Amino acid sequence: MADTDETAKEPAGGLAALTASARSLAREQAPLRGIRSLVRVNQPDGFDCPGCAWPEPRDPGWLEFCENGAKAVAFEATGKRAGPDLFATHTVSALRHRTDHWLEAQGRLTHPMRYDRGSDTYRPVSWDEAFAVIGAALDALEDPDQAVFYTSGRTSNEAAFLYQLLGRRLGTNNFPDCSNMCHESSGVGLGESIGIGKGTVTLEDFAQADAIFVIGQNPGTNHPRMLTELLAARRRGARIVSMNPLRERALVEFAHPKDAWQMLRGRGTAISTHYLQVQVGGDLAALKGIAKRVLEAEDLAPGTTLDHEFLAEHTSGFDDFADDLRRTDWETIERASGLTREELGEAAQVYLESERVIACWAMGLTQQPHAVATIQQIANLLLLRGNVGRAGAGLCPVRGHSNVQGDRTVGITEKPSAEFLERLGREFGFAPPTHRGFDTVASIGAMAEGRVRSFMAMGGNFLAATPDTEHTARALERCGLTVHVSTKLNRSHTVVGREALILPCLGRTEIDVQASGPQRVTVEDSMSVVHASSGRNPPASPELRSEPAIVAGIARATKRVAGIDWDGLASDYTRIRERIAAVLPELFHDFESRIGEPGGFYLGNSARERRWSTETGRARFVTSPIPDTALPSGQLRLMTIRSHDQFNTTIYDLDDRYRGIRGGREVIFLHADDLAARGLRDGQLLEVTSHFADGKLRSVDGFRAVAYDIPRGCAAGYFPELNPLVSVASFAARSRTPTSKLIPVTIRASSQPSPRA
Repeated sequence: MADTDETAKEPAGGLAALTASARSLAREQAPLRGIRSLVRVNQPDGFDCPGCAWPEPRDPGWLEFCENGAKAVAFEATGKRAGPDLFATHTVSALRHRTDHWLEAQGRLTHPMRYDRGSDTYRPVSWDEAFAVIGAALDALEDPDQAVFYTSGRTSNEAAFLYQLLGRRLGTNNFPDCSNMCHESSGVGLGESIGIGKGTVTLEDFAQADAIFVIGQNPGTNHPRMLTELLAARRRGARIVSMNPLRERALVEFAHPKDAWQMLRGRGTAISTHYLQVQVGGDLAALKGIAKRVLEAEDLAPGTTLDHEFLAEHTSGFDDFADDLRRTDWETIERASGLTREELGEAAQVYLESERVIACWAMGLTQQPHAVATIQQIANLLLLRGNVGRAGAGLCPVRGHSNVQGDRTVGITEKPSAEFLERLGREFGFAPPTHRGFDTVASIGAMAEGRVRSFMAMGGNFLAATPDTEHTARALERCGLTVHVSTKLNRSHTVVGREALILPCLGRTEIDVQASGPQRVTVEDSMSVVHASSGRNPPASPELRSEPAIVAGIARATKRVAGIDWDGLASDYTRIRERIAAVLPELFHDFESRIGEPGGFYLGNSARERRWSTETGRARFVTSPIPDTALPSGQLRLMTIRSHDQFNTTIYDLDDRYRGIRGGREVIFLHADDLAARGLRDGQLLEVTSHFADGKLRSVDGFRAVAYDIPRGCAAGYFPELNPLVSVASFAARSRTPTSKLIPVTIRASSQPSPRA
C-alpha cells in the first residue's frame, strides 16, 4: 500500500535526482552498460534518448540527460531478460493478474513468441514462421480496412515510413497512433489557427523570452530537461506563469543537478513567479479571462497595448473575437476557471509587460473535452500582441515521446493529405487509398464490432494507453490476429486475439547492423529538428531485429504488397531516407547530408515565418464560448496524471518523490475539505465511479485518499490505473482525443478494509 513522506518539500532535481538515476541503473542490473550509455545519450555521435521529445542544444554538454532520461536508458539497457523460460512458467491468464510494473520489470524480450491456446502460454517461434503467420492473415483479409496498424512515438522516421508504406500498399489508411491520445488536439487547433499543427518556437527562443506561460504541463516529471531552460530564464529575469490544478514541485523550485552550489546548499531556484491553480477543465475560461484583461487595457488606452500593425496585416477574425470577450462577463470566467479576476489580472499584467512571450502546454489541456478550443485560446492570446513569428516568442506544444512528431511528419496518420498520397503512389508505383482511416477511438470501436481482423502495434502499450480498459481488452480479443513489436513485456501482450505474436526489436541504445553495415536512424524533436541516432550497445539478444527489418519481413511474406524492394530498403536505411526525400522534398531535401550537420537540421515552420496556410490566408482568431462543465452535486472533476517514476505507460518504480508518495500507485489526490464533506479521511480506501453520458458506470476500488493541494471539487490519480474510468465514447471535439483530463466521478468508502482502520 502506498505511503506518503516529506520529500515533496525538497526542490525538484538536485542530489535526489542523481541518487534516483544511480539507483535505477543498479535496479536494472546494468551499472556499467548503463553508465556507458548515459555518456552517449543525446550526443552528436550517440543515440537519441528513448524518453521525451524535448530538443537537444546545438552544442550539448558532456552529460545531456535528465533523471527520467537516465531511467529510460537504464530500463532499455537492463541486464534482465524476459526469455522463453519466463513464458513457459507463466500462463497468459496468470500474467493478466500481474501489475504493469511487474510485467515490464522482467527485462528485455529475447525471442519471437507465438501464443499457444492449448497451454495458454507464449512459445518460441522462428522469424520466418512469425512472418508467414502475419502474411497469411493479411492476404486472407476480405477488405484491407480489416487491418489496423498502430504506432508508438518511439518508432524512428525510417521504420514509420516503411510501416505506413506497408499499410497503404495493402490498401488501408488505418494508422492510429499515440498522437490520437495526446497532442492531436494541438495539431487540429493550431492547424485551424495558424495553418500548421506544430509549435513555432525553437530552443533558442527560450533564451530571449521575457515571459513563459506553462499551462497544463508538469515538466519536472514529463520533460525534465525543459527545467534547464526555465531555470536559465528565471536567472536572467524572465517571468514564468504556471497554470495547473496541482501545485507541482518542479514548477515551484528546481535545483540543477549540475550546479554544485545548489547541491551543497540543498536549495533550488524559484521557478514560477505566478502560480494559478485553475480548476480541472477551467483553462479555456482562464485564458479568456487573461485575454479579456488585455483587451480592457487596450480599451482604456487605445493604441498602446495591442500590435495593431500585426493584427491588420496578418490576422482575421479579431473584431468577432474582441466582441466575444467584451460580452463574456467576469462572473462566468471566475466560476468556470476557479480563479479570481485579480489572479487572472496579474497573469495578464505579466503578458502586457513582456515584449516576447512563449506559451507552452501539454496533455493537461489536450485531453479535455474542449481541448481544441482551449489551445486556440492560447493562439488568440499570443496573436493579440504579435507573439507568433518573431524571436523569443511563440507557441510551444511540448510533445511526449521522442519521435511522435516525426512519425506524423513521414506519414503515420489516418487522414493523409492528397498531395502526400499522390507523391507516395508515384514514387512506389501504386494507387494508395484515399479514404479516411481509423484513429484510435475508431479502431477500438471497429475491433469491438468485429470489423477488424488484424491488429498490429509498432511499439507502445496500446491496451494500457487507451481509455475504457475492459472494453478495449474485449475489442482486442475479437481480432483474428494481434501482433506487438516490443522491447519489453507489457499489458497489451496479455490480451490475445485468436492468433497472437510478440516480435522483439532492437532498442534505441543498441547497435543496428544490416546487410550494408551499421545503420543510423533519425528522429524529430518537439521543435521540428531532425537528427541522427546511432545505438552503441550490443543487442540484448542475437534474436532481436530492427523495426525496419521486421516491417520488411512481414511485407516479404505478404503477397498483396508485392512490387516493392522491401529487403533492399531495410538493408540500407540510406535508401529509405532517399525515398522519404522523394515523397517529401520540401522538408527532406538532401536528407542524408543534412543529418550530418551538428545538431541535425530544422524542418522549418510556415507560421514562424508568418506564412499562414489557413482558409483565410491569415492567422485566425477563433472564437469559442466558455463551456458549461458544471457537474451534479457530489461529483468531482478527476484528471489522470503520471508519477515521477513513470514515462507514458512504463512504470519504473512505485514512488512519486515530488508528490511524497512511496510504494504504491492506487491513490486519489483530493482537497481535504472534499474528503471531510463526504465523511471520509486522509488515508482511507475509496471506490471511485465515473459518470459519462453513455450511462455506463465504471468503477475502480481500493484507491487510497491523499489530502493534497488541489482546488476544491477536483481530484487526480495515476494513468493507466484510472483508465478504466474513461469512456471510449468521450473525446475532445474535432480531435477525438479521449477525455482523461475531465472525468466526472463520485467517491465513497471502499468495502475493502482500510490499512489504517
